[in-house]
Amino acid sequence: MEKLGTFMYKHRKWVLLFWAIVIIFSVIFALKLPSVLRGNGFEYKGEYNVTRNLLEEEFDHPKSSIIFVFQKEKTVSEQEWTKFIQDTFTNLKRFKRAENITSPFEREGMLKEDYAYGMISFDKNAENLGDEICELKDILKNKKGLTVTMTGEPVIVQDLNIASQKDLAKAEMIGLPIALIVLILAFGGLAAASIPLIIGVVSILTTMGTVYFFSYGADLTIFILNIVPMIGLALSIDFALLFINRYKEELKTKSFQEAIEISVATAGKSIIFSGLCVFIGLSGLWFIQIDIFQNVALGGMAVVFISGLCALTFLPSLLAVMGQHINKLNIFRVSEKQNNIWHRFAVLVMKRPILMAILSFAILLAGLVPVRDMVLTIPGTDSLPANYPSRAAFEVFDEQFIPKGKQNEQKVTIVFETDGNILKEKNLKKVNDAIKQIVMDNQVQTIDSPFSKTGIDDEELLSQFLEFGEEEQIGPILQYYVREDKMMIEVYLKESFSSAQNREWIRDWSGKDLGLTAHFGGSIKFEQEIFDEITKKAPYGLLLIVVSTFFILMAAFRSILIPLKAILMNILSLGCTFGIVVWIFQQGHLGMGPADIALVLPVFVFTLVFGLSMDYEVFLISRIQEFYIETGDNTEATISGLTLTSKIISSAAAIMIVVTGAFAFTGVMPIKQLGVGITIAIFIDATIVRMILVPALMKLLGDWNWWFFGYKRKRKSDYRKKPA
Repeated sequence: MEKLGTFMYKHRKWVLLFWAIVIIFSVIFALKLPSVLRGNGFEYKGEYNVTRNLLEEEFDHPKSSIIFVFQKEKTVSEQEWTKFIQDTFTNLKRFKRAENITSPFEREGMLKEDYAYGMISFDKNAENLGDEICELKDILKNKKGLTVTMTGEPVIVQDLNIASQKDLAKAEMIGLPIALIVLILAFGGLAAASIPLIIGVVSILTTMGTVYFFSYGADLTIFILNIVPMIGLALSIDFALLFINRYKEELKTKSFQEAIEISVATAGKSIIFSGLCVFIGLSGLWFIQIDIFQNVALGGMAVVFISGLCALTFLPSLLAVMGQHINKLNIFRVSEKQNNIWHRFAVLVMKRPILMAILSFAILLAGLVPVRDMVLTIPGTDSLPANYPSRAAFEVFDEQFIPKGKQNEQKVTIVFETDGNILKEKNLKKVNDAIKQIVMDNQVQTIDSPFSKTGIDDEELLSQFLEFGEEEQIGPILQYYVREDKMMIEVYLKESFSSAQNREWIRDWSGKDLGLTAHFGGSIKFEQEIFDEITKKAPYGLLLIVVSTFFILMAAFRSILIPLKAILMNILSLGCTFGIVVWIFQQGHLGMGPADIALVLPVFVFTLVFGLSMDYEVFLISRIQEFYIETGDNTEATISGLTLTSKIISSAAAIMIVVTGAFAFTGVMPIKQLGVGITIAIFIDATIVRMILVPALMKLLGDWNWWFFGYKRKRKSDYRKKPA
């Protein structure tokens, strides 16, 4: 590592020139990134997609639809109301990109006293309709007392994209100034404080420019805009903070070159190990074959790698060029006394290790209690801020036009497939037998099918009716439900059952033999497949994270107990975090309205924080290890290590809390929950765990902390001994 430091010092100008070129190109493509982001990322190649394709290709269901919700005030006359709707659809008829346009006057049930809705269908996926939505917005015109608002999946997807970009800007406006204040408090001057922010911005821009090229081989979700800056800014500032702190410490007694070399060899080693922990933590998401998890893994691993590379190359080169200018623009003098508040606190913890450990465990276990009530859900329309018109319009549409008991959240679409024409009597019997089995289930409320629509429950009579009935009677039924060898039915489950029970229902029925091929679809099937994929695959990712972290820390510190303690305490503190998140969001405390927890939150927070919190473990234990090698005294080494790193860990944690916590003030609910979750986890880890529990356990375990299969750790004094 010292050779790397020497190289960076000697070739500092060339390294900075290289990074300048990289930054220029990255900015160009980073600005293009929002244009290639699509959807919310919940895409999974399962039976739901097979059924959806069948409905689109065989039953003429549109790939996507936009809904126009009309509203009028009581003072508006019926004539004005009718003319407003007619004029709107007259203008829409000139829109040539649509597959089909349906006005409220063309279908029964689309027009009420003060509300109406129409639809426009497309042969394109929702995430690809950005241009069409912009054109439609220009066509729609509101009048006094009369409004028309677009909603539906395509509009909500676009609004989520817009909201995510606004949230990113808002988070940066909140986080960066406060982060600068924290850095000034840590270093005492503007020059040193500004460098970590520069490193953070360079890392994020470079990563976002790089991620743009990933769009050619992968579908990128809009949450990339939040995840990359959230991880990148927090991590790269942490790395820079650690490096600069060590550099300034060495600069007091060493030359510029020596200070760079030692900082790269020591702080650089810590950056590599901590970055590796975060990198592996995020790689655990690769096991889950859902776009949003793959995206976070892709963007997160990229920003971790680039942040580490920037901290080990760009940062030392920049410091080498700055020289003594790093101490310029000082605002106040930072105290250098060792017997400061951190030293006194370390001594206090080490004097009463049992009490401190018991209190810490009690707090963490108390926070775990609400976890048992956690309800997970897939983010939907309610992910958008309430002030977005598309969300409000969708809620009006759902309330006014979807019959009670037939909401999309209760509907299961089943496509039956037989050998030969499905209207033959023997095939109708198979379908009828399957329907009778399903309708007997106490969770089923009703089933819409050709049998229910005709009122004929006998397959022989139905076959005759469909063959010889009048066209006006059978035409709409056949058109909607039947295609040669296939028949669609719609099953509605009872409202009294929870989402978890509905998922269990469709999981059970999907695996049953109904005597014919059955394809299950609908939002319940979609949720079931997403939940099952996460439940089955997440443990493999978590196992990879835990095992890899153990071996990385074992190799770093030549210890068995230190990595074991780190892993167990991380799991305990994360459990406490989830409990607090449930208490805040799900139970509706601290001014938050009750909201279920986003399904992604536990997995994301675990993978992100498990790696990020290892920063502090590596920073702290590395210094303790240095002193232990020097003195051989575990207690004194722990006090010295805690004294020297407490301030830097507190500053790093404060910055990470500020950067991630800023997302708590955003409008997109999953991002808000993620920001709050990471903030709480980092706070718990940097205070209760890292400042109290770790040193208390270090004291209680003594030299056993450094046991490594009988390997005897040599102290520096051993190397200086001369043979007798």
